[in-house]
Amino acid sequence: MNAASLTGMTALSIGKDLTLNSAEELEATLRHIGATRYHSLHPFHKLLHGGKLNKGQVQAWALNRYYYQSTIPIKDAVVISRFRDRATRVEWRHRIEDHDGDVGSEGGIERWLKLTEGLGLDTAYVESTEGILPATRFAVEAYVHYCREKSPLEAIASSLTELFAPNLHEERISGMLEHYDFVNPDIMSYFKRRLTQAPRDAGFALDYVKAHAKTPEQRASVCNALIFKTNVLWVQLDALYHAYVEGHIPPGAFVPKAS
Repeated sequence: MNAASLTGMTALSIGKDLTLNSAEELEATLRHIGATRYHSLHPFHKLLHGGKLNKGQVQAWALNRYYYQSTIPIKDAVVISRFRDRATRVEWRHRIEDHDGDVGSEGGIERWLKLTEGLGLDTAYVESTEGILPATRFAVEAYVHYCREKSPLEAIASSLTELFAPNLHEERISGMLEHYDFVNPDIMSYFKRRLTQAPRDAGFALDYVKAHAKTPEQRASVCNALIFKTNVLWVQLDALYHAYVEGHIPPGAFVPKAS
């Protein structure tokens, strides 16, 4: 594998010229995809973390991202349903508890609602998802569909964006606390918790795909699954930028109150 072959990647796949002959080449390619396509690079995140957005724009981000966060356990239930192997199901199911919580324990969805409430959004409105952008809904539902229709290997591989999440969470925590007087440490608890959860989840998924993708074709499918997932995340920020930075809010979507 060389740099020239990596440049042949498209918006959909690693391309026809890249042949991955080992687990090591697979991991190197996955990390290249993350380094060049993860949504931490999106201009909207640069504005968010740099304190360049107003409160209404931050509200719009948190509102739309809620739909993704609240759908993750549904996606993970779909992934579990793809496996007859009990050990894989047992390993994967803690992800559902991480987001849904359990009796007497708070989960990621509750922590995200703590964020939206702290930003001044009505919880019933957030949970209704009535105000999210159409592109948000389409992208998130496409992710669930992907995990249902593609191979179990690709379903697991699509979660590998978690390899790159901790650095983004650290940047988000420090940047938002520094730049926004309407943000405090308590409402940022979702991101603090993911600093330990994401590496654990990503480690399992990476080990799984390296062990189970045994052919160049399977390794390519793993990489293409990660490309798909980076697209799911990226397009949500495209929609936020178009609606709330450039000002083209679609009919019926959330409209921030004038400050």
